[in-house]
Amino acid sequence: MSDLPNIPEDANVPPPTDTHSPQVRARMPNGAIMRRRSTSVDLDFFDPAGVHTLQRTVTDISERHASLGRRPSIAQTDHSDETLTPGDGPFDLEKTLKFVRKRMEQAQITHRELGVVFEDLKVVGLGAAASYQPTLGSTLNPLSMLEQFRTARHPPLRNILEGFSGVVRPGEMILTLSNQTAEFHDVSGSIQYDGFSPAQIYNHYRGDVQYCPEDDVHFPTLTVEQTLQFATRLRAPQAKARLQQSRDEYVESMVEILMTIFGLRHVRSTQVGDNAIRGVSGEALAMRMRLGAWDNSTRGLDASTALEFGRALRIATDFSRLSTIVSIYQASETLYNLFDKVCVLSEGRMAERQTTPDFLVSVTDPVGRIVRPGLTPAEDQARPRTSAELAEHFLKSSLMERNRQDIESYKLECLPGSSERVAEYKKSAQAEHAKGTRRASPYTESIPMQARAVMLRRVQIITGFLTPTIITTATGSVFVNSPESTSAFFSRGGVMFFALLFAALSSMAEIGALFSQRPIILRQSKAALYHPFIDAVALTLVDIPITFATLSVCIFLRYPSCQALIVLDSIFFLFLFTMSLTMKAFFRAIAAGFKSPAPAQSVAGIMILLLVIYTGYTIPKPSMIGALRWITYINPLRYGFEAVVANEFHTLRGSCANLVPQGPGYENVSLNNQVCATVGSVAGQNFVDGNAFIAANEWMNFGIVVAFAVGFIALLLIFTEFNTASSTDTSVVLFKRGSKDAATLVDNAGAGDPEKANEAAAEVATTVVDQEEVKEALAAAPAMKDVFSWQNLNYVVPVKEGTRKLLDNVSGYVVPGKLTALMGESGAGKTTLLNVLAERTTTGVVKGDIFVNGHKPPHDFRSQTGYVQQMDTHVPTDTVREALLFSATLRQPASVPLEEKVAYVETCLKMCGLEAVADASVGSLGIEHRKRTTIGPTSGLDSQSAWAIMLFLKQLAANGQAILCTYMFDRLLLLRKGGQVVYFGDIGQDSKTLIHYFESNGARSCDTAENPAEYMLDVIGAGATAKSDVDWKTTWEGSAEKTRATEEIEKIHIDGRSRGAAQATFASDFATSWMTQAIALFRRDLRFRWRNPTYLLAKFVLNIAAGLLIGFTFFKAKTSQQGTQNQLFVAIFLSTILSAPLSNQLQVPFLDMRKIYEIREGPTKFYSWSALIASGFLSDLPWNILGSSLYFLCWYWTVGFDTSRAGYTYLMLGVIFPLWYTSFGQATAAMAPSAEIAAVLFSFLFSFVTTFNGVLQPYRALGWWQWMYRVSPFTYLIEGLLGQALGKHSITCSPVELLRVNPPSGQTCGEYFSPYIIYYSHHWRNLGLMFVYIGFNIIALFALTWFFRIRTGSIFSIFKGRKSSA
Repeated sequence: MSDLPNIPEDANVPPPTDTHSPQVRARMPNGAIMRRRSTSVDLDFFDPAGVHTLQRTVTDISERHASLGRRPSIAQTDHSDETLTPGDGPFDLEKTLKFVRKRMEQAQITHRELGVVFEDLKVVGLGAAASYQPTLGSTLNPLSMLEQFRTARHPPLRNILEGFSGVVRPGEMILTLSNQTAEFHDVSGSIQYDGFSPAQIYNHYRGDVQYCPEDDVHFPTLTVEQTLQFATRLRAPQAKARLQQSRDEYVESMVEILMTIFGLRHVRSTQVGDNAIRGVSGEALAMRMRLGAWDNSTRGLDASTALEFGRALRIATDFSRLSTIVSIYQASETLYNLFDKVCVLSEGRMAERQTTPDFLVSVTDPVGRIVRPGLTPAEDQARPRTSAELAEHFLKSSLMERNRQDIESYKLECLPGSSERVAEYKKSAQAEHAKGTRRASPYTESIPMQARAVMLRRVQIITGFLTPTIITTATGSVFVNSPESTSAFFSRGGVMFFALLFAALSSMAEIGALFSQRPIILRQSKAALYHPFIDAVALTLVDIPITFATLSVCIFLRYPSCQALIVLDSIFFLFLFTMSLTMKAFFRAIAAGFKSPAPAQSVAGIMILLLVIYTGYTIPKPSMIGALRWITYINPLRYGFEAVVANEFHTLRGSCANLVPQGPGYENVSLNNQVCATVGSVAGQNFVDGNAFIAANEWMNFGIVVAFAVGFIALLLIFTEFNTASSTDTSVVLFKRGSKDAATLVDNAGAGDPEKANEAAAEVATTVVDQEEVKEALAAAPAMKDVFSWQNLNYVVPVKEGTRKLLDNVSGYVVPGKLTALMGESGAGKTTLLNVLAERTTTGVVKGDIFVNGHKPPHDFRSQTGYVQQMDTHVPTDTVREALLFSATLRQPASVPLEEKVAYVETCLKMCGLEAVADASVGSLGIEHRKRTTIGPTSGLDSQSAWAIMLFLKQLAANGQAILCTYMFDRLLLLRKGGQVVYFGDIGQDSKTLIHYFESNGARSCDTAENPAEYMLDVIGAGATAKSDVDWKTTWEGSAEKTRATEEIEKIHIDGRSRGAAQATFASDFATSWMTQAIALFRRDLRFRWRNPTYLLAKFVLNIAAGLLIGFTFFKAKTSQQGTQNQLFVAIFLSTILSAPLSNQLQVPFLDMRKIYEIREGPTKFYSWSALIASGFLSDLPWNILGSSLYFLCWYWTVGFDTSRAGYTYLMLGVIFPLWYTSFGQATAAMAPSAEIAAVLFSFLFSFVTTFNGVLQPYRALGWWQWMYRVSPFTYLIEGLLGQALGKHSITCSPVELLRVNPPSGQTCGEYFSPYIIYYSHHWRNLGLMFVYIGFNIIALFALTWFFRIRTGSIFSIFKGRKSSA
């Protein structure tokens, strides 16, 4: 690491002024004073008008401070202070901000700075560079298990960084480093932050040292302003440091400053989304960090926006004296010059200092490196070739010696533990702590203040308020005005049981959302914004009013007209409210205790079964087997259920609905000869006292529930605080098992020697291409002869205000053998034009003409067009060879034999330089190899990979391919905002043609060292804040170049029409038949699941554990009345609950594959959407049937059902049931945009299925909802299974179930009860009806997918068309 090019400070170089950052001078070995030359950026660069407005805000702060008697009058100040107040004269914002800082120092709030010095830094990481792709087979293989055990004991290691030394002073910007070390196996060497050790910084000042990861995530529904407000509020200093501003005033002014300086005012109300990089920069700086590490934060940004990002960092670094460390994969010359120092990495080693970014592209790349001509054989032999040799040369160079001197100089300034800077730093940090905060705490705000801010954010982002209310309304209305009769005793317990159960089911639906937000909480806790457990506290507290509102609806429906029972109503509400919060805390604690959602959902599913079985509703405590009865004592649902039931029945005197005997032949029987067939009845009474029906101490149970709630919330807080990490993917290339070429590489990568592992990693990462093989493969590929052109394209889309034009009379063409670059700023319409040309638009109106050889494109044009998007969208578990073969199989005509398609795939692997990783999974590849797999653009690549991709594209063009991309090469189509063309034509040698066009039309001259791409974007006013005095659209319309381009297009059309139209390669919409598509997709989907053992094992473990749990709970169930009721719940109710967690699991891969279709494969006409849906359903079905079969085997005979009746039961539960919940779960997911929303929708619809099946509420008591009894599929599933299991079986009452009744005089008991009979029927009818429901689900799956995801026009347009035709 060393300085950028420095220049001596002499008379010809003006000294730095106060309007720029303080310069750090270093004395050279020869004694000359050198000044680093980094480009400064004015504070008003991004938003001059906003800065002018901001000046008044800052002045208000100064005047407020002056009103307190702390500001000297202008007469007492230096003459230059006249610029501190607004007026007719000049106003200096930077000087004003410095004035505010001066007043802070007078208030004993000193400004603190933090640099870092590191020596001989070495980082060793866990994990091999290459391994085998895990599968279900390898996971269950005993040999693989033994291998995993050995790996756990002796994990493979590899060096990530080695031999790093350097210093970053306050006010400096440097390329590349990271401050995160907790995830590494070992970190050695010396790191000091101005006398503080890394442990001291983390424990006490980690909010001052921020790391912004490459894949930064935010709550997408928050706006930019809300995101900045949250970060600012939680890092706001105490009142004295805010210059007597209130906290709200401070937050408002700071957010305004950040949005103004960074040019974010125009997007303050825009949602951050998932990729708002510039919003990230503002949030990080809102935390008032002193040292920032930015990991490739410009990925995905165009050149102008990336440069603006760098300038924003330069402003913040200069003014606030930050220490800024940045890694940027592609640094342009202008962006590069913003930095003070640079560190070049090569395989984790420090290489020599470089002077220009173009040289940085090639110096570490053996392919791109150009050897200086004229070297002697000895010099050529001595030049460095490997990363180790590059590092060795640098360590011996004078630049490294200068680096060491700089390190020693800085160390003398801040000796560890004894420097005054340490004391001043501590004093400054402690002075900002709020009252009630430990002075040694890294957090600025107190815990109550943290809770308040996070609760406010939780209110802003929470969604789905109406769903629980709707569910409660629908299910609560089932039990409206239940009669005070013994016939309603069971259903009264059912409403209370279901109310408690639904709280658990709805909480389980939150698991996915809780895991998706965990990376955000982890990042913000490392930034010292708040304790992680505070988010759990906020979630719990904010959920209280939501739970209160939904339960209030339930209570209103439960007691709509019972004014006299208001006290009873309140007690019921209290119990239900407490139990709901308890169950939510329980399942949230389960989610907080795991690192990935799949095992959390499995455990949650098993926990639901445990809670339901051992509540006492489905099976009374006396009927439980002794070995498992202890579970009831640790089951919170049992205590809550007993309490609410006891409260309900305490004052109830139920009239008997079923006196025994009664009916024909018993008309004249007196009450003395009858008894009520209900537990707690007394012979001769026609009512049952509720206290006799159930006896429980409701308030003792309430206290136990409260204790459980406290315990679960405590576990939730503990797990959230200490288990913030989540399972993450490591940078390991995963190869398909059985690949011979990969075997040696995997063995080396898994070796215990870090150096050997590094060599394997380099071999995997480096693209070593046999150029002769590539040339041969390219020559063998068919050359393109057709010319693609477009003329006067206009594209208008509807917006809230009316319409917006995204393309404005765009014309151009691409010819074989040329790379045509499509460029422009963000929002210029580059992607829009590509979508229009590739026929991918689904909304708006497109006008204009698109031609192939001057004719209308053939109908299979979309299939013949290779559209490569910026993001890599692939099935991650497919190997490169499998991905290419899948594409070739479906995109080449069916007339091409499979052998030819396979041979062409091998040719493509050679052309793309992918032979070494042909059997590696695409998802595990490095970014260059992924881009080569998709032949993608270079955004997001490092310079080395970008160069390699462009060389490959150039080779393709040279062999007859016509390529239109967003990277400059032979020709250029340049757009500005609004989709307006400002240039189309040749670029010329060294971009001279392009530069001449702009310079000759009024643009400034292009500097010889300036990047032409950045130059042209700058002169046309590209960027969020840039402007141009020239109307380049008008200039282009009147230019000779435009006339020449139009003539060339017309000539192309004339020549093309003489050759004839391009012929379609196939007649239908797709290259292959629907069946071929479905088979190929089915094979891919099966591979996808087979190579995701976590998903399959979670499914199987849940089924096996549930089967054993339920089976042994009802082990050899008796044939008594209670035993029969137990079998009812065993056969249906408890088993069907499994469909909730199983459906939540299967929705995730379904939505993943749909996303790949919608982004990449569908618009390119790979296959029909219906084939995708069919294969998704069929590929998941075998695993679900296998899981249900395992459940059946663990459950059926354990309960004690007859072997002779096992066939029908297996057919219903092992085959038809998974058919139903697979189709039902996927049909629900078809309506949802994400897995989280799909889980909520499923729980909503599933509540209807379980509520109206006759188990919780008998048919006769459903009232208005009786029609839903006939609609619920579980009605027929219950009847079929129960009738098959119990029909024609004798039921023997246990002694407790026998009721004493006196028969009339002269009759025996047998004669008296002879008219009673038991019926058995309809199990085959029920099986047939279940197939009807499955068919309905499948139809709904396709219909809902079309309606929500495929349909492009309004559904009302159908009726409009009919009306107009009439």
